[in-house]
Amino acid sequence: MILLEKGDAHSALSSREIEESLFPVLSSLPLENRKVLVIIPDSTRTVPMKILFNVLEKALSEKVKKLDFMIALGTHPPMSDEELKRHLGVTYREAEERGIQVFNHRWDKKENLQEIGVLSSQEMEEISSSLIKEAVPVTINKNIFNYDELIIVGPVFPHEVVGFSGGYKYLFPGIAGEEITHKFHWFSALITNPKVIGHKDTPVREILNRAARFIPHPITLVSLVMKGEEVCGLFVGDAQEAWSRAADLSSQVNIVYKDRPFSTVISIAPPLYQELWVGGKCMYKLEPVVADGGKLIIYAPQIKEISVTHGKYLREVGYHTRDFFLAQWEKYRHYPGAVLAHSTHVKGIGKYINGQEYPRIEVILATGIPKDVCEEINLGYLDYRTLRLEDLAGREEEGILVVPRAGEMLYKLSDGTVPDIDKL
Repeated sequence: MILLEKGDAHSALSSREIEESLFPVLSSLPLENRKVLVIIPDSTRTVPMKILFNVLEKALSEKVKKLDFMIALGTHPPMSDEELKRHLGVTYREAEERGIQVFNHRWDKKENLQEIGVLSSQEMEEISSSLIKEAVPVTINKNIFNYDELIIVGPVFPHEVVGFSGGYKYLFPGIAGEEITHKFHWFSALITNPKVIGHKDTPVREILNRAARFIPHPITLVSLVMKGEEVCGLFVGDAQEAWSRAADLSSQVNIVYKDRPFSTVISIAPPLYQELWVGGKCMYKLEPVVADGGKLIIYAPQIKEISVTHGKYLREVGYHTRDFFLAQWEKYRHYPGAVLAHSTHVKGIGKYINGQEYPRIEVILATGIPKDVCEEINLGYLDYRTLRLEDLAGREEEGILVVPRAGEMLYKLSDGTVPDIDKL
C-alpha cells in the first residue's frame, strides 16, 4: 500500500512541502506504544536528512514508546560527532538529550550481528543463473530486535551493484553482516556494471528481496528521489511498492542520455566523496558513455584515501577487470567479494588474454592519491593541479565531456547500446 506519492520529474519539493506532506502520513501510522527504529543513510548520499530527522521526531516522538535511529553504513566507517551534526543537525549527545539514540552500524563487530536465515545453494543458483552456487547466511545488526517496527528512509539512484539503490539496500548491506554483502557485490561484478546499473529488476536486487523476508518486523519505507540537491519525489508505504515507484521516477530524472560516446570524460567528484571507495561512483555512472579506448578521469583533489575500511586489501589486489580475477581465481578467491567487485567496477570491463590484461578504457585519478600509489594499484595518474577544467568544458563536439558533481546521475547512450565485454 502507498500512503504518500508526491512529486514528478518536472518539479522540486520545497522543505515546507516535504514537511507538510510527510508529517500527517507519519502521524497516522499505527505506532502507539511501539518501539521504532529508523534506518537512515550516511553522508555519502544526497538527501535532506536534517529535514527528515526533524519531521520524524515531531511526528513520532510523542506517540511511540521509543524512537531511535541507525545509520546504514554498510562497510563505511562510523560517523564522527562533527559529521553527524552536519548530517542530522544534532550530535550523538544532543540526540540523547532529546530521548533519541543514534547508532552506527558496525558490520565488523560479530557480537553485534545475528543470523536470521540462509539463502540456500539452490536458491542462489536459481537467482544467479548458476553464477553463484553457495548457500549464503544472512546476518543483520541484532539491535533491530530491541524494536517492534522499522522505518527505512533514503534516496533512490541508479546503482552499479543492484540496478537502483534504496529500499532493502539500507538493510543489505546497510545494517548487514559481511557474508551476504560480499556475495551479492561479487555477483554484480560477474554480470558487470554496464549490464546492471540503471536496470530496475535485477537478479542482484532479488537477493535483497529474498533476504528481507527473514526480517520479522513490519517495515515502512520513506523513499526520496533527488534531482541534484532538490527533492522531486517522495513515496511512503509498503517497502517494495514505495521503492518501485521511486525507482521509476529515478529512471526519469537521474539518467542523462547522450547521442554519442566520448573519447575523454572528466568526472568531477562532489565533496561528499572523501575516499575512492565511494568516489568510484564517478566511474560507474559514466562508463557507458566512454568510447572504446577512451579515458575517464576522476577529478577529486579531496580524495586522499583509497578506502578507510578496505584500503589494505585494495593495495594488495589493485584495480583490475573481472576477467583478470577469474583467470586467477585460486589466487584471489580469499579476498572479500565487495573488494574485488569495487576493483572491477572502477577499472571497468575488459579482457584477460595469455596473461595480459586489456581494459576497455583507461581510468585516471586526478586526486590527492600520490602517483606511486596510483601506479601500485594499477590506475592512471594525473596531477589535478595541471587540469584546467575551464578549458575543457563545452567541448562535447570534440569528444570531451566534463561532468560536474558526478556520481549520482547515470549517463547512457540514446540508442540503448552499452559496453559489452563479449564484443571487445
